[in-house]
Amino acid sequence: MIATLQSVLTSAVLILGQAGPGPAVDVDLGTGLAGGATGAFLTTLVVGLVMIAVAPTYTERMMASLLADPVESLVYGLVCLVVLVVLILGLVITIVGILVVVPLVLLAVLVWAIGSVIGYLAIADRLVGRRDSWLLPLLVGATINGLLALTGIGGLVAFGIGAAGFGTVIRSLLD
Repeated sequence: MIATLQSVLTSAVLILGQAGPGPAVDVDLGTGLAGGATGAFLTTLVVGLVMIAVAPTYTERMMASLLADPVESLVYGLVCLVVLVVLILGLVITIVGILVVVPLVLLAVLVWAIGSVIGYLAIADRLVGRRDSWLLPLLVGATINGLLALTGIGGLVAFGIGAAGFGTVIRSLLD
């Protein structure tokens, strides 16, 4: 009896351990890094193009604010992110709050994207200047974001740049 049970369990483990007929997912580290870098580059480029086309004076004002006090913007951004995470977790715990969480997360992602682009544009403007066109600083900022996505430590730096820009945008909204 025990030998039969052991045989059945062994067969079940062997059968369950084999790959099924489901979709095969191949995760390649090189493709993931290149895809992440391309996504970071294109996101910065597209959001930057929209910001420059729709609100160039706002973009310039936010860049100047970020460059005037980057440490305060970074701290403000980090504190706001912690408050946002706590607020989202608190709202998810309540069933009714889930209805508020979805738009809140979408808004936070949008503000993060805008703030991140402001951070990269400010850095690129410092590096290459703007002269007559936004094209060169935008391409340099998007390239910096793409290159940072390729490295491990670059993710931390990119997070810091995004948090500083996020803090600048939130601070301007609350002031």
